[in-house]
Amino acid sequence: MKDYLLIMISAIFINNVIFARFLGLCPYLGVSKKFSTAWGMGMAVTFVMTVSTAITFPLNRYILLPFHIEYMRTVMFILVIASLVQIVEIVLKKTSPSLHRSLGIYLPLITTNCAILGMALLAIKGEYSFFEAVFFAFSSALGFTLAILIFSGIRERLDFANVPENFKNVPIALITAALLAMSFMGFAGLVK
Repeated sequence: MKDYLLIMISAIFINNVIFARFLGLCPYLGVSKKFSTAWGMGMAVTFVMTVSTAITFPLNRYILLPFHIEYMRTVMFILVIASLVQIVEIVLKKTSPSLHRSLGIYLPLITTNCAILGMALLAIKGEYSFFEAVFFAFSSALGFTLAILIFSGIRERLDFANVPENFKNVPIALITAALLAMSFMGFAGLVK
């Protein structure tokens, strides 16, 4: 149980996929203007990241490694991720057309989101068991979701703030993102 708690704390706060690993920045910056859209993206990334790791981990261990075709890892993993993204897109289009429209191009771009592929590869590199790898991916996705929700909340508040004209929109968003990343760096000091 202690190992799972450490995996979770590390993945969410210390080695956050956005703030420490700098993966998945495109949807982080592009979909974080509204809290509801950020929530939808966070849930989509959580589903795809968790399920893709649950599929790619045994795929790697029981097919790619025994047949010595590890060089196919990236291609196989992206095929799995692309399939899952298609499922998410179909479900969102049917169940929540407004969220599907608001996510726009960023939803299919989850397929090439380096955070999802990165977590699948890091789960293998980390030499986790199957359950630890899936929990690591889920925790990393929670870290992504936390980061994008905090950022979207701040960006919504900034719409009502008196921001100098030269800093409106992208400049203030980048400054905010940098300050958030610096604040999360403080969690790294907790573990020695």
